[in-house]
Amino acid sequence: MQNTEIAARRADAISRGVGVTTQVYAQKAENAEIWDVEGRRYIDFAAGIAVVNTGHRHPRVIEAVKAQLDSFTHTCHQVVPYENYVELAERLNDAVPGNFKKKTIFVTTGAEAVENAVKIARAATNRSAVIAFTGAFHGRTFMGMTLTGKVQPYKVGFGAMMPDVFHVPFPVELHGTTMEDSLGVLEKLFKADVDPSRVAAFIVEPVQGEGGFYEVPRAFMAKLREIADKYGIVLIADEVQTGFARTGALFAMEHFGVTADITTMAKGLGGGFPIAAVTGRADLMDAPGPGGLGGTYGGNPIGVAAGLAVLDVIKDENLCDRATLLGNRLKQRLSSLSSSVPQIADIRGPGFMNAVEFNLPGTKTPSPEFTNKVREKALEKGLILLTCGVYGNVIRFLAPLTIQDDVFAEALDILENTLIECAKEA
Repeated sequence: MQNTEIAARRADAISRGVGVTTQVYAQKAENAEIWDVEGRRYIDFAAGIAVVNTGHRHPRVIEAVKAQLDSFTHTCHQVVPYENYVELAERLNDAVPGNFKKKTIFVTTGAEAVENAVKIARAATNRSAVIAFTGAFHGRTFMGMTLTGKVQPYKVGFGAMMPDVFHVPFPVELHGTTMEDSLGVLEKLFKADVDPSRVAAFIVEPVQGEGGFYEVPRAFMAKLREIADKYGIVLIADEVQTGFARTGALFAMEHFGVTADITTMAKGLGGGFPIAAVTGRADLMDAPGPGGLGGTYGGNPIGVAAGLAVLDVIKDENLCDRATLLGNRLKQRLSSLSSSVPQIADIRGPGFMNAVEFNLPGTKTPSPEFTNKVREKALEKGLILLTCGVYGNVIRFLAPLTIQDDVFAEALDILENTLIECAKEA
């Protein structure tokens, strides 16, 4: 079977709205490596978009899932509940930052987690408005894409968005927006468009994902917490992409010295199996009445079993520390190429949630063309990379935290050769 054959069938059978980054069709995967249907091997620096932080088919995750398969696969927790749902909730209540009583619900996707976080904040505050940030990504459901601060490709053609959602510029000094600029817009928003006493929630990614891997300035996060406290606004941390050791801590909010009221999570929690969660202050989480939250597949026992194993693997294999180690090695290698690759405008990211941004040499003009060329050439050499950013000029690095040292070294060599070749050809 050939990749091109499947690609032709895919084009005929699947909506074009489901975009794909590569035309490489997977046959098998193990840890940080994928083999396609033609037998070619690739090093995976995407990890299913930060899903398999513990690697493809981690033995302990697979073992836990197989054990659950031998017991039962689905009863619907709202009909016949099960103990491992309770256990995972207890563990997340303990793990999510915040020195207060917490409660948790489980759903299936990151977008669902965001939707439910907004529902909970609205129910708890009896307010409707929500403030998000430009460049943010919060999902493709209607509330999710309304909160998302990027039009292409997420909002085009889908008509009017949900009401009572406002956007504030995300502070990115590289692009000329300071923390003071963002706070100034927020102040004007409160004066011109929405009374802060009508705002239910702020929602923020501690490190923007699709937006370009920009980290919230620590002082800005503290200011958001201060403003939220002043006006009784719920602070929601969207940790769907940042969670589960990716940033060098179990949750990225651990880096900021302040805590969110509600945390959304998905992706890395299931280690490749669909599960998402919302954890927050118990008084907020109890605001909706029975039946107001949940879903048929929410907290599926297979995903829950995987989640429990993932938490064990992260702890036992010290993956938070490993994320920092891997990220530092990657950033050092990229920094060593700055003189030979003049397109490099910035290298950033906590832990192993890293990015390199490309501009036209000697300018502040984003270069999505160079960025995509790097992605394509790396793929030809056997390295899977992802792009992101409002301007499409960022390569993000999301390899499994369990990647073997020799495979990681091989990937860095491919990356270096790719960058140098692309720079020479530009």
